[in-house]
Amino acid sequence: MNQTKTVKENRYPIILTVTIILLVAVLLLSFLFGAKTTSIQMVYDAIFNYNPQIEEHNILREIRIPREIGAVIVGMALAVSGAVMQGVTRNGLADPGLLGLNAGASMMLALTLAVIPSAGYFTLMLAGFIGAGIGGILVMSVGSSKRGGFSPMRLVLAGAAVSALLTAASEGIALIFRLNQTLTFWSVGGVSGTTWKQLMISTPIVIVILIVLIIMSRQLTILSLGDTLSKGLGQNSTVVRYTSLVATMFLAGIAVSIVGQIAFVGLMVPHIVRFMVGTDYKRVIPLSALLGGFILLFADMIARMLGEAPIGAVISIIGVPFFLYLVRRDGKIL
Repeated sequence: MNQTKTVKENRYPIILTVTIILLVAVLLLSFLFGAKTTSIQMVYDAIFNYNPQIEEHNILREIRIPREIGAVIVGMALAVSGAVMQGVTRNGLADPGLLGLNAGASMMLALTLAVIPSAGYFTLMLAGFIGAGIGGILVMSVGSSKRGGFSPMRLVLAGAAVSALLTAASEGIALIFRLNQTLTFWSVGGVSGTTWKQLMISTPIVIVILIVLIIMSRQLTILSLGDTLSKGLGQNSTVVRYTSLVATMFLAGIAVSIVGQIAFVGLMVPHIVRFMVGTDYKRVIPLSALLGGFILLFADMIARMLGEAPIGAVISIIGVPFFLYLVRRDGKIL
């Protein structure tokens, strides 16, 4: 066991470096290919020698570049929130999409637009955070009992029920206030509408939360091993748990406010990361962020090549079999 742990620790720098290279490479490719293929020189000029009279510059500067950067930011947010949720709840099936956070955020976004049609992005982001909190609290309340406590399957079933309820509420709000087209975007998920204004608000918040979670990585690692060990080491488990859950709700709310509901990224990535580098959150959080950004970016590039297919559907092609595999293992972490 110790030998395996040492091997995973030693290969972490290599895996981290490779992941960074892959992320940068796919990001560059995503700038080059789309409905209209362009060149590296054109990308460089659009960034550093912008000319609003050139159509390719406008496409790259205002549509393609913010879209792909948004995919990376959202992928990071979803993957890290899933990793933290799995550790805090000790549930290998935890995921913002499966445990009601995304559905709750979407419901509050619909309600906010119904009440305040001209709401700005910062308001929508706060609404997403509140909605994610409502969804998470409902799932935790329904999925736990005084006798049995939490169990992977109970939480997943509770998440399915609460997500269905909140989605129905979202659709009801959309029908009453005629928000069907807007709600459809959040239901299928997509980064095509990402703007620089959204990125200027969301990116610093996501980065700050990631830094905070990395600083808390030791506490998260101890907490993932159980409350008994955590308390034995003098750690305030309650503070760590609730601080972490609030951080994941912020990340989920930000992700939904940008791209809508996308499931399975937060489920798959942490398992893959733990399989490669172990369970120490000092390694899990940075690598989850990079791998999550890479996966969502790659999925969006595939979606564009398929004629703007919903990115949520592309992710689900891999995510559903992975989820079924984990269910057979009763949510056991890799």
